[in-house]
Amino acid sequence: MARNLLEQLREMTTVVADTGDIQAIETIKPQDATTNPSLITAAAQMPQYQSIVDETLKQVKQEAGATADKATIVQQAIDRLAVSFGLQILEIIPGRVSTEVDARLSYDTEGTIAKARYLISEYEAAGVSRNRVLIKIASTWEGICAAEVLEKEGIHCNLTLLFGLHQAIACAEAGVTLISPFVGRILDWYKKETGRESYPPAEDPGVLSVTKIYNYYKKFGYKTEVMGASFRNLGEITELAGSDLLTISPKLLNELQSTTGDLPCKLSPETAATTEIEQISMDKATFDSMHQADLMASQKLEEGINGFSKALVALEKLLTERLIRLEGEATLNHAARDVFLVYDLDGDGFITREEWAGTDAVFEALDMNGDGQITPEEMAAGLGAAFRLVEV
Repeated sequence: MARNLLEQLREMTTVVADTGDIQAIETIKPQDATTNPSLITAAAQMPQYQSIVDETLKQVKQEAGATADKATIVQQAIDRLAVSFGLQILEIIPGRVSTEVDARLSYDTEGTIAKARYLISEYEAAGVSRNRVLIKIASTWEGICAAEVLEKEGIHCNLTLLFGLHQAIACAEAGVTLISPFVGRILDWYKKETGRESYPPAEDPGVLSVTKIYNYYKKFGYKTEVMGASFRNLGEITELAGSDLLTISPKLLNELQSTTGDLPCKLSPETAATTEIEQISMDKATFDSMHQADLMASQKLEEGINGFSKALVALEKLLTERLIRLEGEATLNHAARDVFLVYDLDGDGFITREEWAGTDAVFEALDMNGDGQITPEEMAAGLGAAFRLVEV
């Protein structure tokens, strides 16, 4: 009997669910899971999770005291929500959950360290070992330096928004637990740059980048795990079969599960050992030089930080609106419109994938007709009743 691709992939690669939807995780049953503000924004607007959001806001408001302003309450609530969703996910999965540091701290080493310590303290206060949590940090030089400090404290890190070999080498030399190179976003850049509409899976620039990183790590004995992320199609996933981990959206996980056929292992330590690669010693000067020379990596890193930051702004707007409603105050704020405008950079009434620049899984969920852009109606419908335009 023919076996599906997901079943075979799990035999050679740890499968991670790229979603904050607890019900989806219960269905998929991954080893690990990852979440971030845009995923939390989506999950928090689903009816089944609204009580978590409301109770978190109420609790933070009570703890903060009567004099605390809404901005302070919302900031604290975002961290608390990230941990709350992480705790729920950890009740389902056997492995680890990744929780993201505020992307606006990406160039702030000390700020990143402080935020990571706080998030871990919240997990530990809830009885969860730090070994079950990965702190997700952008792969800037400052972020990598923060991760090096945190790893020495037993706080394990997932370095994200990784597009270049120089970022990967710096992470490995810093002793980072795991990296998340973004396959699909690399493909997006090359398609736009070259004008090509597609690449065969084996020639996909994102696939080639992750393959090179994987081979470098295995050849030179680095312990840092490679978790390919941000996939556009099944071909990118199957070409990276054998990678340490792959984080995949529910949509593509379902496609893997419904597709049968043979899935050969493409990446292995044995193959990596025979690869001709020059070892590079990484310091800040080398990192900066290689980063400046790699136009794709420098552009996509900055774009990704901006996108993740926008996701936080959107979540802040939603939670502020929610807090106002919980307090029973009248408001003329239009929550969905405000959030939509955060992403609609050119003001044309549509959010393209490039404008979104946040989590791919959320974009795909909101783009209901699959035309590559999100309308205000799709956003409002996709994020639930509480996300629709409101006048009180």
